[in-house]
Amino acid sequence: MNACSLTRFFPFLAWFPVKAATLRADLTAGITVGLVLVPQSLAYAQLAGLPPYYGLYAAFVPVIVAAAFGSSHQLATGPVAMVSLLTGAVLAPLAAAGSEQFVALAILLALMVGVLQLLMGVFRLGVLVNFLSHPVIVGFTNAAAFIIAASQFNKLIGVSKGRSESFLLDMWGVLLQLGDIHWPTLAMGAGAIGLMVTLKKIAPRAPGVLVAVIIATAVSWATGFEKKGTALPDQIADDALRSIAVDYVAAQNAIAELQHRIQTGLAELHRAERSGVLGSRHVVALRYHVEILRLELADLENENRKRMRDLRKFAFERAMTSEGPRLYLHGQLPEGFTGDGQLWRIRAISDGKLQLAGGGEVVGTIPPGLPEFKLPSVNLEKIGALLSGALIIALVGFMEAVSAAKAIATRTRQRLDANQELIGQGLANVAGSLFQSFPVSGSFSRTAVNYSAGARTGMASLFTAFMVVITLLLFTPLLYHLPQAVLAAIIMMAVAGLINFRAMRDAWRAHRHDGIAALVTFAATLVFAPHLDKGILLGAGLAVVLYLYRTMKPRVVVLGRHPDGVLRDADLHGLPLSEHLVAVRFDGQLYFANTPYFEAAILDVAARFPKARQILVVADGINQMDASGEEAVRHLNARLREAGVTLSFSGLKRQVLEVMERTGLIEKIGRDNLFAREDDALEALAKRIDDPDFDPRVCPLLHRQDPRSASS
Repeated sequence: MNACSLTRFFPFLAWFPVKAATLRADLTAGITVGLVLVPQSLAYAQLAGLPPYYGLYAAFVPVIVAAAFGSSHQLATGPVAMVSLLTGAVLAPLAAAGSEQFVALAILLALMVGVLQLLMGVFRLGVLVNFLSHPVIVGFTNAAAFIIAASQFNKLIGVSKGRSESFLLDMWGVLLQLGDIHWPTLAMGAGAIGLMVTLKKIAPRAPGVLVAVIIATAVSWATGFEKKGTALPDQIADDALRSIAVDYVAAQNAIAELQHRIQTGLAELHRAERSGVLGSRHVVALRYHVEILRLELADLENENRKRMRDLRKFAFERAMTSEGPRLYLHGQLPEGFTGDGQLWRIRAISDGKLQLAGGGEVVGTIPPGLPEFKLPSVNLEKIGALLSGALIIALVGFMEAVSAAKAIATRTRQRLDANQELIGQGLANVAGSLFQSFPVSGSFSRTAVNYSAGARTGMASLFTAFMVVITLLLFTPLLYHLPQAVLAAIIMMAVAGLINFRAMRDAWRAHRHDGIAALVTFAATLVFAPHLDKGILLGAGLAVVLYLYRTMKPRVVVLGRHPDGVLRDADLHGLPLSEHLVAVRFDGQLYFANTPYFEAAILDVAARFPKARQILVVADGINQMDASGEEAVRHLNARLREAGVTLSFSGLKRQVLEVMERTGLIEKIGRDNLFAREDDALEALAKRIDDPDFDPRVCPLLHRQDPRSASS
């Protein structure tokens, strides 16, 4: 195997030998991107509904693998806003955000996305992304950017937000809590935004995100920003909410028992299968028993997710009574009782206790050390539930990555291989899933930073990953007090540049159908949120339908000879026509959607010129012909011949002629009725007309007309 073949399969070999100047440039760029990536990865994990430290896991192995096997030298892979939002949206109906089940599904989703991208790359199916037209992407990106920013608003002001089947209703619930704003949280978030905006203006090369994180973390630690507490379900004063909390704890215990019974049943089933009695009644009964237990478990988990969503909506005041501490709904503290001055919310319930949050939310404990190697938990039922979402993430993630790579390649003059980039992104997600990563993609912003900082090869990404390793090994305790409001501010700042309504306006101006596709995708994505895949699928489907509708009626014009000697639209230019010889131009491919229109248009021309015995189709604009088009021409030719009219063609493209040759249509039409040029065709057809009223010397199609006579 020669060097070129090795480089094709192992693109990172092209980095070597590494020159000292290149190594220094890549080191500088890698460190610079790492300073941006660490806080962004924490924020994007939060956006995906995962504990923030999973963002650091996603910023480690995938960064290295994507750089090693992708085709771009500057593309910076890792957690990104769009893919993180889609991840959270796909998983939200299946598990409670942040739970062990949610994390397991996110890791499985990364594996599925990676496998899909890898297969598309191996089979060179990068063109599939073309089914997501530009107007659809514009509409989806604007809606997704709005959803991303809005989804962080509650964290910015320190109130809770439910997770239901309607994102808009969830946001309405947040707006209803504006009177409960936690002002220290808002101060943290607004201060971070102000600091990042200011630094971007006065010191654009400074790592504004990192500076905001360091300052906010220090302030949070110094002021005791976080306040936590615990309580028992029986301490909730409101009867309905107390009942929900008690039922939650009971269901938790039942879930643990069911999980134990399922594991026991699976172990027994495995022993029975290994004993060689596969297919016996005992094995069948065991399988049925395990499936019933799994259904019961799924029902209980779903019920508890709903209970937790209900509990998180409410704020409580804690007061000491003769019976001990009690939690009263905010504003319902009995007369004569004094609260402790805090508004408490139920953050979680574990071990039978309510985990309360009374101050600002912080990142909390981050397990020190690198992510361990662990195979994702694969389950056919879960794969089926995640498949459509995985496909959307695979396409959107690849599109974002290749768009970022192309944007930089126009400056570096590097040649990109979209299918190799698919392989790189696929391997990054597959390898990441083995080290507890959620789905990742190439980042626009970090790729731009990488290029601006002087990155020359993918070695820069290795230094970026090394920065993440140092953070995981040494600095995780320092991130405990990082306010989640600051992470929300980072996300909002990152997606601000994705909102581009001008692009939607331009799509409308380019063509109304494109504008409609963009607007419908935008509206559908908002309405269907958190099911974002439905929005983009609806937009993509609508774009295809509108394209078919637009091409169902291509432009068909009767031609006349213009004073400049060229055949042009006779109606548009007011050109004289012949009653005996007619030329028609068809502007569009001839395929199943427009064959009825083609037949009707030619028959209308034949009816409009009843004396015409020769009709020429100027076919320069027909680029393709499918089986329906071939059949339509065959029937039309036969029908016109019965009426004594000859159908001829000029300027047929090679690919159309090949279809006509393979199907025998050329013989039906007659080879003498096919011409290379329209002028040659008109001269030949004029000679065939034997009507005494026809004089070829004055035929307006054969000779230029004086402009004055043409206008008259």
